[in-house]
Amino acid sequence: MEQTLFFEIEHEFVQNSERVKSVDLHPTEPWILVGLYSGTISIWNYQTKTEEKSLKISELPVRSAKFITREKWVIAATDDKIIHVYNYEKMEKIIEFEGHKDYIRSLVVHPSLPYVLSASDDQVIKLWDWSNDWASHRTFEGHSHYVMQVAINPKDLDTFVSASLDGTLKIWSLDSSAPIFTLDGHSKGVNSVDYFITNDKTYILSGSDDYTTKVWDYDSRSSVQTLEGHGNNVTSVFAHPKLPIIITASEDSTVKIWDSVTFRLEKTLNYGLERVWSIGYKEGSSLLAFGCDKGFIILKLNIQANK
Repeated sequence: MEQTLFFEIEHEFVQNSERVKSVDLHPTEPWILVGLYSGTISIWNYQTKTEEKSLKISELPVRSAKFITREKWVIAATDDKIIHVYNYEKMEKIIEFEGHKDYIRSLVVHPSLPYVLSASDDQVIKLWDWSNDWASHRTFEGHSHYVMQVAINPKDLDTFVSASLDGTLKIWSLDSSAPIFTLDGHSKGVNSVDYFITNDKTYILSGSDDYTTKVWDYDSRSSVQTLEGHGNNVTSVFAHPKLPIIITASEDSTVKIWDSVTFRLEKTLNYGLERVWSIGYKEGSSLLAFGCDKGFIILKLNIQANK
């Protein structure tokens, strides 16, 4: 019997603002970190619905901002090619340095090692070691267009995947500057990537300018499903680690929720905040955040699957 998903969606917090390119939810505090196109980073308390901290770090856009909770830092990348690190308690600068030769699209904090990966329009990915004065530990080369996003494999923390406007995904080891293998199947550039683990099997999700999201079998290195339904570029994809859903966001102003077993489209959400750029998730919870052209929204999802 096919499973049926039952949804309960609570609107926790909607905030209108300038364009939000990046959202990140703190794992223990009721905080959302937003990176704004205006060059500002801010931390909002979504329980009190107040902005707790805000700092303009550049005249150019912030495309990615993340918490580094074990150091009580935030890290942000701006279009002046600078990576900025601040203590989030006092918003005091820890360090800033030039990370790339072009716009920095994505930052990912390693879950256990003192590493950050950065992806850039200069077509490379860099690994930064904050325990060694933020030394550039390795540069990963192989893409032929902008590198839009990277994601670390939750089952193998020594490997990661990258998405590029060259239309491909590449899988890498932290120990080598050359890719392990390449996935090629989209007809246009790839904006977003995530790992999708189900029944102890590894898949990869990719969202593209061809308006689709693909599901890739990691072992066979092949596309096994294409999720179609968006009317514009897919900007962000997310496989929920606890709930049986895949979430996709798009420049068509919608968020779509898909059953991760049947791959059926279950819900389309549109909050009138125009293009949706990013998805955030609070670890171990059902809270999700979305960054959009006209602000951000935080939702609580309660989903049950009946077979």
